Amino acid sequence: MPEFGMFAVGAVAGSVTAGLGGGLTMQVIVFAAVSTALIVVVRPIANRHRGQAAPEQRTGIDALKGRQAVVLARVDGQGGQIKLAGEVWSARSYQDDQVYEPGQRVDVVDIDGATAVVM
Repeated sequence: MPEFGMFAVGAVAGSVTAGLGGGLTMQVIVFAAVSTALIVVVRPIANRHRGQAAPEQRTGIDALKGRQAVVLARVDGQGGQIKLAGEVWSARSYQDDQVYEPGQRVDVVDIDGATAVVM
């Protein structure tokens, strides 16, 4: 498919040649030369870039996992509150016996419904 764009550029080059007074033979030669040059030069570069995977963009709750939060109200296995990404979230500790006091920094390991699971 990208080859069609390269042929289009070759066609534009041929029409510019016609506008400058070049004959039909010259238009065809310019079209073929420009199109071939673009395919030989641009196509390998485009294929190389197409093969590269884009960095994974995490969205929604997946983007919150692994972030740090600040404890607002004591967090234990039963519940608590944290400030995560500028918002107040309900939270509970990953391990039931772990307790986090206000002001401590915690890492979000999971989101369970509307509750952040922290450690």
